[in-house]
Amino acid sequence: MAQLRRDYEKFDAAGAQIVVIGPESPQAFSAYFTKEKLPFIGLPDPTHSVLKLMGQEVNLFKLGRMPGQIIVDKAGLVRYIHYGHDMTDIPANEDILSLLENLNKESI
Repeated sequence: MAQLRRDYEKFDAAGAQIVVIGPESPQAFSAYFTKEKLPFIGLPDPTHSVLKLMGQEVNLFKLGRMPGQIIVDKAGLVRYIHYGHDMTDIPANEDILSLLENLNKESI
């Protein structure tokens, strides 16, 4: 999440709305977002209901839920999915911002 926070202004300028979905309880999730002053939306998903809808992997041998990035366009269509194979497998912000730029060009 620190990676997303670092470039939040760039994502905002690209018209993106960041939603972070995590496996923690609502109380733990709220406490973390408040402590870290995260500028985006956080959705606790302790029962993994959203995870199951998105087909995201849980691997208990790799500390639980693997990272995933999904871009949904303004029409509600999923345009990009990346599911990480470990906790460090996260696309660079620059790559995601480039994808957003291309999607924005398509919608013109």
